[in-house]
Amino acid sequence: MPQYSASLPDALAVQRISDERIQVVDARNRPCGSAPRATMRRYRFWHRATYIVVRNAHGELCVQRRTLYKEVFPGGIDLAAGGVVGAGEAVHMAARRELAEELGVSREPLRHQLEFVHAAGGNFIFGSAFLVDYSGPLTLQAEEVADAFWLPPAEALALEGVTPDTRQVVEALVAAGSLHAGP
Repeated sequence: MPQYSASLPDALAVQRISDERIQVVDARNRPCGSAPRATMRRYRFWHRATYIVVRNAHGELCVQRRTLYKEVFPGGIDLAAGGVVGAGEAVHMAARRELAEELGVSREPLRHQLEFVHAAGGNFIFGSAFLVDYSGPLTLQAEEVADAFWLPPAEALALEGVTPDTRQVVEALVAAGSLHAGP
């Protein structure tokens, strides 16, 4: 099973991420302004985020270990690439951007799967889930992804330390029949 590792981020890159302007929405998912990422986190604003589940030709999911520098769930396990939607950014464009930034995957067709709400642990997210089939090499974003490896969906869901929002996405895709959890 190929594994991928990233180098440690530099302080300027981490600062750039916290200064990003994020699309803020109301509790009905209507845009109502923007805020720096740090402000959005501090005041727990509703916002949009993308989740891109990457599946290889064997039906395995790309599982990522988050860096210790991440502001939410540092060192946790992600079952999807993705992130917050920037101010004025279209959701599908944010999904493409996040997939390219985090894993170096571009020009692959993304298939929109579902919309969901994740309101737990101080996070208030309107999520958009996408699925992409990809078996090529990965180039990890050093600021965000410490490691990546492939697992069948059931094994990925059984891992300890999975972030609750990416767990929710994969469970929803399994329930919808978009992913097969077992053999």
